[in-house]
Amino acid sequence: MFKALIVDDNKMARMLLNGMLSQVKGINVVGEIEDAPSAITELKNNDIDILFLDIEMPGMSGFELLKILPERPLTIMITAQPGYAAEAFELNVVDFLVKPFNVARVIQSVERAIELLKVKNTTFKQVENNHIFIKDGKTIRKIFVQDILWLEAKGDYVKIVTPKTPFIIHATLRNMEEKLSGGEFVRIHRSYIIAVSKIDYIEDGIAHVQGEQLPVSENYKNELLKHLRLL
Repeated sequence: MFKALIVDDNKMARMLLNGMLSQVKGINVVGEIEDAPSAITELKNNDIDILFLDIEMPGMSGFELLKILPERPLTIMITAQPGYAAEAFELNVVDFLVKPFNVARVIQSVERAIELLKVKNTTFKQVENNHIFIKDGKTIRKIFVQDILWLEAKGDYVKIVTPKTPFIIHATLRNMEEKLSGGEFVRIHRSYIIAVSKIDYIEDGIAHVQGEQLPVSENYKNELLKHLRLL
């Protein structure tokens, strides 16, 4: 059972979210907190797996709280303002819920967090010329760089997608971008790095890779074009 903490200055919002989470298997809400200072104390005294954190709170915002935490639980931001999304994902949160949200959306968000928690012992070990090593529990696995289709940021973790099996490692997308530099991989979005050679085609701001669609943001579009051999 994974432990969750709700931090939101709105009592009704806390109650509604707690009610939704009671319908999700594998989650136990151990507390409801109304402000950031109280949340800091709770996080110091308890092992919290998933933090549901409101952004706009009096005194200290959710963003300010995240920035001072020495160790963060997997965090799902909750807010009534969709404009905060970009800043939230820069802090490597797992998901961003815009109020009012429903049970289905909460379940989807929690499932993302649980997926990451289940592979928490998987870590990135080393990059060589044609392969990387990851520590998957007690096993060290080799992944050939040529097999990587794309990498996707998931909070404080990165999902490495290959044709057969995805792997989730404890790392940041920025760190992986540095390790895999050299032209084979390029950042196309704040949440995605893609293997250039695996792109089938790009249309309307979407990169298509083996039937999957990945967003190409305007911020990274020019860099991607530099890596393509356009005729």
